[in-house]
Amino acid sequence: MEREKNLEAYYEREHPFKEGILLLRSLALQTDSEETFKWSIPVYTANGKNVFGICRFKSHFGVWFFNGSFLSDPKKVLRNAQEGKTKGMRHWNFDTLDKVDQSAVIAYMNEAIANEKKGLKIAPEKKSGTTEVPALLQSKLASSSSLKEAFESFTAYKQREFCEYISEAKQEKTKLRRLEKILPMIQKGTGLNDAYR
Repeated sequence: MEREKNLEAYYEREHPFKEGILLLRSLALQTDSEETFKWSIPVYTANGKNVFGICRFKSHFGVWFFNGSFLSDPKKVLRNAQEGKTKGMRHWNFDTLDKVDQSAVIAYMNEAIANEKKGLKIAPEKKSGTTEVPALLQSKLASSSSLKEAFESFTAYKQREFCEYISEAKQEKTKLRRLEKILPMIQKGTGLNDAYR
């Protein structure tokens, strides 16, 4: 019930692109997808998997295709969500209502649904090689055999999460703060992101 209220509120809220997203919704409802609401936007699913979403921004509105890299894109309109980072997601953006090619939008939506039903997916890249343990963590592990043993009992994936958590910090004080946060977790055998799994 809450989801439906959020969905309706999204489409009914006054916004410069209200008509545009209502048009995209009418097209989405002509497809063989299920309408739901996730991440504060309408998302359309097939077989319980996210296929596309309808979104609005300050300067445009459009359709996000979760596995859009598999779309044939005959009109050459799809943009990568974040060049260099995003592997599968593609956007089709519009800045005015009259630029929405309705039959083409439905064709793209239907192709995305068909791709989902075929099971086309981008497999996450596996990071290979050994993890370089940051010097700060290395010195703590060297000074405590119980801490070192606890760290080594984690899978390589979880060890890498701890190492990246420290390494990705730009400032030394942030690295130290993060180190102090993870030491008790390592000692307890709790992975950095276990609470989210």
